[in-house]
Amino acid sequence: MTHRIVFLDHDTLGPEVAMRRPAIDHDWTAYGLTTADQVVERARGAGILIVNKVPLREAALERLPDLRFVAVAATGTDNVDLAACRRRGIPVSNVQAYAVHTVPEHAFALILALRRSLFAYRASVAAGEWQRSGQFTLLSHPIRDLHGSTLGIIGEGALGRATGDLGRAFGMAVLYAAHKGRTDMGPLYTPFDEVLERADVISLHCPLTPATRNLLGEAEFARMTRRPLIINTARGGLIEEEALVRALEGGRIAGAAIDAVIPEPPPADHPFMRLAERPDFILTPHVGWASREARQAVADQVTACIEGFAAGTPRNLVA
Repeated sequence: MTHRIVFLDHDTLGPEVAMRRPAIDHDWTAYGLTTADQVVERARGAGILIVNKVPLREAALERLPDLRFVAVAATGTDNVDLAACRRRGIPVSNVQAYAVHTVPEHAFALILALRRSLFAYRASVAAGEWQRSGQFTLLSHPIRDLHGSTLGIIGEGALGRATGDLGRAFGMAVLYAAHKGRTDMGPLYTPFDEVLERADVISLHCPLTPATRNLLGEAEFARMTRRPLIINTARGGLIEEEALVRALEGGRIAGAAIDAVIPEPPPADHPFMRLAERPDFILTPHVGWASREARQAVADQVTACIEGFAAGTPRNLVA
């Protein structure tokens, strides 16, 4: 049997990543990027479909009768209608634990940049403020150690745990937040509201689901009495955007760094774009996952998932 395989957004892996072709009889077609209205045309006749961020909704699935398997070249699967796939008996696999180093490292790059005002000092030096100060040092922006501070982590999966490990290496106390509204998760978890109140840094590492959408909003920012840093290297939609803008502009948080928004890329009038020039705000273009090593791991896992499906032993199933 020859499997027709179509990769709809191959360019999301980057040019330096080599994707090994599956060791099965197959025809291979790869498109750099695909828009939502091109999905049916390009995927028609495919038995195996690879997607990263391109949406795969029920309306498209209804028009793809040959589709037998979907491999998501990412961990997040909110771009795929999993319920519609289940109804049609189409298994869906994702990639897992590939970002266990790259995302925590990116999170801490953002934390350190904000905690030590690196961008503010860089701008001050470029503007000549150091020379005008007349002394050996410039102390015009806040500098805080991580050692002795408290890191609150929302999301207790592999990425949250790895981020906690880095926090402890810096001498931080680490709190894992219980799910919002839950009081039955045991002693390893700290109540959600207590994490908001005690943390100096809050880092998000949870998936985007109906339960986590707008997880941080006006009420949550109002509880943050320690003026924490807010770090989101997870998914757009976890934070109510205008609420974060108001919290930052109102001084209720000390800074924020965001690596994922909705939509991506954000339009010029996106609320976060109003903050882009502030030294206490960092917006990176969804690159926390994207070390070369991690992207190669994604490619390798996708190939392994396809081979597993073809052999009748699917892996990493999410639907």
